[in-house]
Amino acid sequence: MELILILGPMKSGKSFELISHFAPLKYTSIPFGLFQSVRNVRDDGICSRNGISLGAQKIESIAQILDKKLAVVGIDEIHMFPEQEVENIKKLLEQGTKVIISGLDMDCYGRLFPIVRQILELGPKEVKYRRSVCEICGNPNAVYTQILKEGKPVLAGLPLVVPDDGTYIYQATCPKCFVKSNLI
Repeated sequence: MELILILGPMKSGKSFELISHFAPLKYTSIPFGLFQSVRNVRDDGICSRNGISLGAQKIESIAQILDKKLAVVGIDEIHMFPEQEVENIKKLLEQGTKVIISGLDMDCYGRLFPIVRQILELGPKEVKYRRSVCEICGNPNAVYTQILKEGKPVLAGLPLVVPDDGTYIYQATCPKCFVKSNLI
């Protein structure tokens, strides 16, 4: 089983790390594919904030990858998939597919996404944890993604899919600056 996870908060270089695994494969005969959830409406492919990007296919379910006979699969924005998709990740691994996954590890309330917890329980070969720079104090130890609405942290009541229409802003924050909800 070859499973690699790239985790961390927003703006930590996860997409760049994922792209670095796949860019060289364009020059080989190794069959590979990059995928992301149809719920990701922000990007048309895998786009790093430093301007580097690679095309990716939008999918509703990881099951759509199972019959593609790919040697290497990349899945971006894993947190946008439901936890039931872990079964399909297991099937890819059982087929001998190398799987490289990136995404947020924690939601805006500071909790591990259920799908991430279950993938960690699979015992990945490697987990790369990226940190960001806190957008409040400048500390290079940001591990959280705070969601703001009208400049204030959202502590409850987020929709299942947070719209990318400017209503909400994502902010990388360190443990000191992160505002944790009392409702959770």
